[in-house]
Amino acid sequence: MEDANVRTVGVEEELLLVDSESGDARALSTAVLALAERRADGESVFESELHDQQLEFATEPRSGMSDLAEEILRWRAEAADRAAEAGAAVAALATSPLPVSPSIGEGERYRWLAEHFGLTAQEQLTCGCHVHVSVESDEEGVAVLDRIRPWLPVLLALSANSPFWQAQDTSYESYRSRVWGRWPSAGPVEVFGSADRYHEQVRQLVGTGVLRDEGMIYFDARLSHRYPTVEIRVADVCLDPADTVLLATLARGLVETAARAWRAGDPPDPAAVSALRLAAWQAAHSGMEGRLLHPLTMRPEPATGVAGALLTHVRDALEDSGDLAAADKALRTLLARGTGARAQRDLLAGSDSLRAVVTECAARTRG
Repeated sequence: MEDANVRTVGVEEELLLVDSESGDARALSTAVLALAERRADGESVFESELHDQQLEFATEPRSGMSDLAEEILRWRAEAADRAAEAGAAVAALATSPLPVSPSIGEGERYRWLAEHFGLTAQEQLTCGCHVHVSVESDEEGVAVLDRIRPWLPVLLALSANSPFWQAQDTSYESYRSRVWGRWPSAGPVEVFGSADRYHEQVRQLVGTGVLRDEGMIYFDARLSHRYPTVEIRVADVCLDPADTVLLATLARGLVETAARAWRAGDPPDPAAVSALRLAAWQAAHSGMEGRLLHPLTMRPEPATGVAGALLTHVRDALEDSGDLAAADKALRTLLARGTGARAQRDLLAGSDSLRAVVTECAARTRG
């Protein structure tokens, strides 16, 4: 049920298009989009991405997490059905476990990216999950960005779902984030202090000509250039949709907690960008399987304890939105069974076949 008294949340998920039998990535986004359902306003639920082996969908803004969960399941199933009509399947995998030669999609923007960024663009066949949380103004949004910075690596660790790259075990839980970090504007950023300073920095970055436009501001979290939201961009697409809902719940809790701190006059943590980069690397490498850098101390602690610290940090906000019990249960479940990265490695151990990993993950995505 929707609640007008809490911030809305929307999720964008990128899915991998694969052959339903071999598990190989398939360049079929154009065919799938032609078959896709359209909303009442005539717009497609799905969008193309940089590579033809990807498909993206975006939910409506939701205030109720059960409604968000329903919509994620609906569009995953719809994507699977349309992909099947085109002779493929969809898999919620943040990288392809199998060897792949990605093909750049059609359109002037994608051609520009390919020409200017070469191998960086060519190899960006990665699938992420972006969470949009509503804010009242750009000023509030930037205050939120300034205060959530140290916690974003924890969200990355919770979502980790990309241990394989070109048929190799990378020794990372989220290799997608390492590939994504090759873009010149990607990663953590400094404290901005005001909306004016944020927008001035964006203008300066675009003005260099290195970036095509504002859409290439690939900060770990940014003001959306399309919606009145803070867009948190650090996460892998999650294999289990329940983890996506947990991610969205924690993201909303972080935004609300940060906004309250701003109104109370509490300053943001001054953590250096260099330290945040180390925290993000540690999260990508270890996920929930080892240690993370604690956001308040930047010292290594067991990942389970750091995840618990995140829940404690946003507890009041989750209690007020009615999400605390569900988030606590979902987090305990995730910690017990592991992330998508663990699931992929467990599937490989049981089958000795990366193809079997992909096809099983496609089946789980379909539900």
